[in-house]
Amino acid sequence: MRTKVATTFRPHKLLFGLALMLALTPFAFGQNTQTMQPAANRPIQSIPNGAKLKFKGVVIAREGDTFRIRDRNRTDYLVLITDRTSIKTHGGFLRSGKKYPVTDILRGLIVEVEGRGDSQGQLSAEKIRFDESDMRAAITSDTRVTPVEENQARMAGQMDELYAVAAEARTESAAANERITALDEYDVQETAAVNFRVNSAVLSPEAKRTLDEFAAKTVDAKAYTIEVAGHTDSTGSEAKNLRLSQQRAEAVVQYLAVNHKIPPRRIVTPMGYGKTEAVADNTTAAGRAQNRRVEVKMMLNRGMSQNKPPAGSTAP
Repeated sequence: MRTKVATTFRPHKLLFGLALMLALTPFAFGQNTQTMQPAANRPIQSIPNGAKLKFKGVVIAREGDTFRIRDRNRTDYLVLITDRTSIKTHGGFLRSGKKYPVTDILRGLIVEVEGRGDSQGQLSAEKIRFDESDMRAAITSDTRVTPVEENQARMAGQMDELYAVAAEARTESAAANERITALDEYDVQETAAVNFRVNSAVLSPEAKRTLDEFAAKTVDAKAYTIEVAGHTDSTGSEAKNLRLSQQRAEAVVQYLAVNHKIPPRRIVTPMGYGKTEAVADNTTAAGRAQNRRVEVKMMLNRGMSQNKPPAGSTAP
């Protein structure tokens, strides 16, 4: 039976609505149980094992190999990222989309996910697609380069309810002044810092030994996430320092992934902060040497890990 639609509806909105209804059809006839995610204290829709599903939603949180997604009906799902997951932007006419690493799945990003349910009720993702403009908006919110109000104004111009959900997620993130590594969700378990020579993003033998020791502590860890942040001293232009700090962070990520087989999906997007977060006096050579660094943190999710909190902290 075909439904007659008023001509005032926009065609692309109608197609999106029909696609969403078809995507959710398996739940009307299959399993419809829910589980509870302790960290977010919000119900998660379980996906039947083997059920093929494709839908669009907003990334609400990232937790190691998985991320939480919320659709326009404000239903939450858990999506599992595997080594076989294809992550790209939507391709235009006669061209394929740009590939992205798994570390670029950010909170507030609007994504289209396709995959099958697994035995844990999660969606094992085969394809993840998104628009380049939505990635830029998510990065802007995640790094707090521009005010949140600017992103909200962009969202206000969209009729789709999905963008309203995205605006909520980004506003919550900025208001709490935290990324997905918030202390009320994660405990910092291990830290390491490696230093670099002037104008260099090459790891020294000493830096590699430090990273080797850090990586060894991840072998038996579960539900962990690694944060990598690059920094520079105060010499050089702002643009050069941002680029150099990003290169240093990426060098650390590559070393951990290649030499220690740490899955990139365990690592949140490596960030370069330039000279903005000095730990020593930039007016001295010794101080500048300390500021030319990359900081690495291993964090365990409180809701998923059974490990004890670090020494000196109080269990929730």
